[in-house]
Order: sequence, then C-alpha cells, then structure tokens
Amino acid sequence: MGEMIEFPSNGSTCGGYLATPEGGGPGVIVLQEWWGLVDQITRTCDRFADAGFTALAPDLYHGTQVPLTEPDEAGKQMMAMRMDTAAKDLSGAVDELLRRTGRPSVGVVGFCMGGGLALVLATQRPDAVHAVVPAYGLIPWPDAAPDYSKLEGAVLAHVAGRDGFFTPDAAHALEAQLRDLGKDVEFVHYDSADHAFFNEDRPEVYDAAAASELWDRTTTFLRERLG
Repeated sequence: MGEMIEFPSNGSTCGGYLATPEGGGPGVIVLQEWWGLVDQITRTCDRFADAGFTALAPDLYHGTQVPLTEPDEAGKQMMAMRMDTAAKDLSGAVDELLRRTGRPSVGVVGFCMGGGLALVLATQRPDAVHAVVPAYGLIPWPDAAPDYSKLEGAVLAHVAGRDGFFTPDAAHALEAQLRDLGKDVEFVHYDSADHAFFNEDRPEVYDAAAASELWDRTTTFLRERLG
C-alpha cells in the first residue's frame, strides 16, 4: 500500500514512508521509536491508511535502522540526532501532508522518542498541527524542551503504568503543566502495560489489549479533530 518518497526539507530533502488510502484522507505524521524507520512503523502507516488517513513517517535517521536486539545502539542514535535537522524534517513532513491532502491541518502520532517529538512538533507548527498523540513519549534532548505555551492542538497521551522511561509520575506532571496553561489534553493510563507496549515486534513488552485500546482511541480522536 505504501511507498518510500522524498520531500523537501528546508533546502534539502528527507525520505519517508507514505501510505495513502483510496480517495485520500486527513494527514497523519507517524514518528518512529529510537530504532529508526523500521517495519513496525511502516506497518502502522499502512494501518492508518486502511483506517482512512494519509500517513507519512519521515525517516529521521536518514537510512539508519537499528536491530531491536541492540537498545544501546538505538540510544546512541537517538542522542546523536541533530535537533535542528530533525526540526526541518518534521516541518517538511507537515508541509508535504498539507500539500498532498489539500487540508489545512494534520495530526501527529509518535512512539517513545517519536512521542516526545510529536509534542515538540506541535509547539513548532501550531499553525497546522491540530491533533497530537504521544505514546509513552519522552524528550531526552536538553535542547529540545518544548515551549508548551505555543501548543494549539488537542493532545491525547498514552501512558504505560510500568514505564521506566516516561514514568506515570512524569506523565501526571506534564498533564498538570498543560492543564495549567489551558490546553486541551487527555491522558490515558494503561496500568499493567510497559514502555513500547504497542510494538508487536517486541513480544517482551507488547500488550495486545492495551495496543488495541490505544489504536481505537487514537483513530477516534484523529477523526474527531481532523474530520
């Protein structure tokens, strides 16, 4: 269903995986975990297309993929990612979806580091990002702290109760911060689930019931916010 494409990225280009439903549909950016643009992310784009969304996953590592058996290397790749380049790629993905869909807004869904980047992008492109779905999202880069006062899109956050990276306490603190700013937010907690519970290629953490609930809530939310 999908294909690899190249799109403009502030004077350069970025690759990405694009999945388009028959007849078109609202645009959704899908942001990778720290493994890179792996098969699980492209399959997720295909699932979004099946659900009626035009889904684009930018390749933020520009061709590098890390095996799921090498988390230390994945962590190195994540921390080595240049935030100025990533910001250009993310904004370029927004513009590409606006162009392809002919709509004035997009949604963004991200997992792990992609969840953190979803929030970052929403504060950098409040003109276009109207729906934000971070799943167990974390922001480990010191120079990437979002200015949440600029956030305009509604937020649906998925929180894993057994997450040692983005803990429930951290989630409660972020929710309180966003509510104090008057933002439209909902945080859903999956008490028995672990970090990365949506990734079916990682059986040690995958939780089918929680993943199904995340998917249903996310697609419903995106349809409500994007039309």
